[in-house]
Amino acid sequence: MFKSLLIANRGEIACRIIRTARAMGLKTIAVFSEADAGAPFVRQADDSRLIGPAPARDSYLVIEKIIAAARETGAEAIHPGYGFLSERAEFAEACAAAGIIFVGPPPSAIRAMGLKDAAKVLVEKAGVPVVPGYHGERQEPDFLRQKADAVGYPVLIKAVAGGGGKGMKRVDKAAEFEASLASAKREAKGAFGDERVLVEKYVEAPRHVEMQVFADRHGNVVHLFERDCSLQRRHQKVIEEAPAPGMTAEVRAAMGKAATEAARAVGYEGAGTVEFIADGRGGLKADRFYFMEMNTRLQVEHPVTEAITGLDLVELQLRVAAGEKLPFSQADIKPKGHAVEARLYAEDPEKRFLPSTGRLFALKFPSADGIRIDTGVEEGGEVTPYYDPMIAKVIAYAPTRLAALDKLAAALGDTLVAGPKTNVAFLKKLCEAPGFRAGTFDTGFIDQNLEALGAAARPVDPEAVRLGVLALVNDLWAAHFDGRDPTRPDAASPWDNFDAFQLGPARRQTLKLVVDNKPQAVDLVWGEPAARFEGIGLAAVFGGGRTTYARFLREDRRQFVRAGRRLIVLRDGRQTSIVVDDPFPADIEHLDDAGGAVTSPMHGKLIQLLVKPGDKVRKGERVAVVEAMKMEHALLAPQDGTVSEVAAEAGAQVKEGARLMVIG
Repeated sequence: MFKSLLIANRGEIACRIIRTARAMGLKTIAVFSEADAGAPFVRQADDSRLIGPAPARDSYLVIEKIIAAARETGAEAIHPGYGFLSERAEFAEACAAAGIIFVGPPPSAIRAMGLKDAAKVLVEKAGVPVVPGYHGERQEPDFLRQKADAVGYPVLIKAVAGGGGKGMKRVDKAAEFEASLASAKREAKGAFGDERVLVEKYVEAPRHVEMQVFADRHGNVVHLFERDCSLQRRHQKVIEEAPAPGMTAEVRAAMGKAATEAARAVGYEGAGTVEFIADGRGGLKADRFYFMEMNTRLQVEHPVTEAITGLDLVELQLRVAAGEKLPFSQADIKPKGHAVEARLYAEDPEKRFLPSTGRLFALKFPSADGIRIDTGVEEGGEVTPYYDPMIAKVIAYAPTRLAALDKLAAALGDTLVAGPKTNVAFLKKLCEAPGFRAGTFDTGFIDQNLEALGAAARPVDPEAVRLGVLALVNDLWAAHFDGRDPTRPDAASPWDNFDAFQLGPARRQTLKLVVDNKPQAVDLVWGEPAARFEGIGLAAVFGGGRTTYARFLREDRRQFVRAGRRLIVLRDGRQTSIVVDDPFPADIEHLDDAGGAVTSPMHGKLIQLLVKPGDKVRKGERVAVVEAMKMEHALLAPQDGTVSEVAAEAGAQVKEGARLMVIG
């Protein structure tokens, strides 16, 4: 076994690999960009090297910089993690040329499976079923449209390289094909440096089921059972579980055989995942699943496989890379229990899952039996626009599927995140959704239930505002009493009371606030026997007197998080931001523009401007495209009108809330 390992990745991926490598007694070496200088994975490693500025193309994707760091630190092996260079054959070759062990399959296997079109031709020869479609070299738009017409709609346009849903578009009718093809090619080019695509039939009621495979250089190939990854949005996995609901011994045997044959066909070594799309109508069937692709690396969702097998897949990777044999045969491995993983992302489900960035003012996870947290960020850290917006993976294990879902839902309910918007409440609702719990779901489940899952625009939470105003009033009390306990009888004389006492009618105070970036006003009406709030749909009454404020703050402190001048109120997984209005705000980036202003919903790059001043547009028409975290987001006209102003240029980096244009 080698003695030192460089991890050519970042975030929770690097943290995960470091944990196992250190337990095995290996020296761990991290590489990091300028944006990650203070990240947890850098501190956890025994040694580290800066490899460039924040953009991945200038740091984590530069092979020469990583090889140089390995040489400088004396690393004997490099683990590529998952993502970045993990599926780049030239990286594996560069490691070999430098005399460094690459923890992954041989370059020939990466190349064979790295392009979806070539991979499908290869595995089809090995007897593995594939989805009908066009997997050839021709890329002319008219030709691809003809192939789509021949296959029949709906079809999927898919990038031949990479994964993660990038460069993938579903097309339901011929009129949408040209725009979808152009968008898929742009995404593929930006994410993988290869704009080529394939076209294939969209399988109805699709279930995404994948098999974890492992192979050593001594000819042993096994599978470690399946994972169901059907809960997706934008073709990206949201919740994964093992085993797959409704899986039978017959289907598992057929799928396992297809997966191991695909691995053998390319002379595979190490950990890999063979992904299948199954026709879910009437349940999983041995003759109704098709090869999609093979990921020649460890997967994000590998913890659920570890949970049901009791194996450490990273340790197995390292031992196989060192030339050891797999320590078991297929017959030796038995699945036990059920595991479910939820991907906690910095994104806003109420705004079409747009990525969210910023400082993590609070981040706390529950600690309970059967709960595992894989994360690469910490409270006080920052989610930047440069990388994947994952905050953590929350994994639950239990003897049964329903028990695991219950445990995961409880853990998500006890997870505290404040700063960037997150999908924590959405994930909890998914775990509790009757259709998902019953196992009657496919890859369209989320899109078909967005509103029920809370993934739709919702009005401000009036109870959160009430609680926030109460906390702000309490702050005024605390400042007034200068640290003295206002509940003590001798704390102050009647002249020091801060409850707006006066002889005569009740006193009304108007508090001007900014609630979730929108100006609001709340009237605080003081009277006997209590004070009440009015405004924003509020007529809630809270008990008067200082004792109420002090008791409330003690009992519900965890619901409030300070973020500079802002107060973030956490309720049912939603964040409500409240700040007393300031005509010259220093730490509030923007207020939502009224009327026809089109603003950037996130930090990112303005890659397309589709209109110019003077153009007439209709409500809902595409007017610009912003790219963030390697995904494209179309911006739509908020109303009918004429473009009166364009305030940004294509190619520019734009901040969240930046005004891009005005439609009058």
